[in-house]
Amino acid sequence: MLKTAIVALAGLGLSAAVSAQTLTAGEDYETLETPVETRVDDGQIEVTEVFWFGCPHCYRLQPAVTEWYDTLPDDVGVVHQPATMGGAWNVHARAFYAAQELGIEEDLHKDFFDAIHKDGRELTDTDELAAFFADYGVSKDEAREALGSFGVKSQVNKAHARLRNMRLKGVPALMVDGRYLVTPQSAGSLDNMPKIADALVERVREDRTE
Repeated sequence: MLKTAIVALAGLGLSAAVSAQTLTAGEDYETLETPVETRVDDGQIEVTEVFWFGCPHCYRLQPAVTEWYDTLPDDVGVVHQPATMGGAWNVHARAFYAAQELGIEEDLHKDFFDAIHKDGRELTDTDELAAFFADYGVSKDEAREALGSFGVKSQVNKAHARLRNMRLKGVPALMVDGRYLVTPQSAGSLDNMPKIADALVERVREDRTE
């Protein structure tokens, strides 16, 4: 069962740069026995961030991972995937895909995290979500329609199936190329997760040129 990862952040971190050659499978990252299908353009390397808006560790990861995303070249595609474990997890996943369907997810993403962790809002009620969405240029009716749409429900179901195939035990997690998983435990800290994922991106890039 997925549980929010509990991370000890007091230990020594990795250096600013991590070499792909120094990484050890089973220690710094895990390799999926059966890779999951990637969803980025052909030729790109996929980085998937698995998160739950209500997870405090996912929230604490955002500054480091967002800074890293801004440095990634065009051959890397980032996919945000909400975790689905029922209850508020699924409601927030539905909100994520509804915002995506409405074209406001990029603007809303950070604010949704802040509303929960800074403002103490739950954002699990449809009317509350519709009111929240209305701040981003859509009407409440449009938000309600998207939140209940077949397309959004289908996206949540697909995310859940993909999550099962990843065999994750917690969030947050970063997956590279549909096969390498980086967790707070394997990385040693939240801040180290993008560093190890970046080295794995380089490994995939090198493998593709051989």
